[in-house]
Amino acid sequence: MRIGLIGTGSMGSLLIDSFIYFGAITPQQLFISNRSQEKLLLLSERHEGLNVSLNNVDTVRSCDILFVCVKPLQFATLIQEIKDHVRSDQLLVSITSPVQIHHLENNLSCKIAKVIPSVTHKVGSGASLVMYGSRIQKNDQQILHDLLSFISKPIEIKETQARINSDFTSCGPAFMSFFLIKWIDAAVEMTGISREEITCLASEMMLGTGKLLTQGGLTPLQLQDLVAVPGGITAQALSQLNHSLDGVFHNLITTTHNKYVEDVEKLNELLGDIN
Repeated sequence: MRIGLIGTGSMGSLLIDSFIYFGAITPQQLFISNRSQEKLLLLSERHEGLNVSLNNVDTVRSCDILFVCVKPLQFATLIQEIKDHVRSDQLLVSITSPVQIHHLENNLSCKIAKVIPSVTHKVGSGASLVMYGSRIQKNDQQILHDLLSFISKPIEIKETQARINSDFTSCGPAFMSFFLIKWIDAAVEMTGISREEITCLASEMMLGTGKLLTQGGLTPLQLQDLVAVPGGITAQALSQLNHSLDGVFHNLITTTHNKYVEDVEKLNELLGDIN
């Protein structure tokens, strides 16, 4: 199986590194292209045997599965470039959330899927969100599922729920890190504890919490109840948090969804009648 990847920015590079590191594919199976030749050079130095294509068309012609990892507004130009070179038996996988499956199926003759990855795949963890187009067969689903299983837990979702799901799987690590940073800042300021020490403790706490929720059979509410003894310190602090954060997460979801709708509307204009 030959894998192509167009776009070697932060997420494209992460997928390349993770697929190779966790044994999903060898560098010799991977064909990549990007606007910046400097990024391609760095990747080829990091992974001996990696195939660097001269252009995107060469990448398309060389692969069975093609991951497209470019920004939303770059899709119109890319589609024009590759549409006459894709094959009906090829599987094209977009990792760009606002680009809809119908945008791609209306303009390309190959099979279409969409995957929303996460930075957590860097350590072979987290969920990858998977959506399938109308041309996808069971065999195609199994191949993609098996490939993603090397670096993540693939979960099939409805495309209409892509935004709220990716709020948790893709944006979530940044949101949780923001919360930790604020908490750590306050601890350092108020107690004088070493930032390195408290960051280590906070990181280990996050790791253990994740394991309790994924491997320990606990729900978030059960975990909270297990720690927060009525009348205790944790329960009192949770009461304060509940008051202080009232409406915060509704506003967060509103913000991410409004930006998503805005991006989809732009793409409808760009990709609605590209032929």
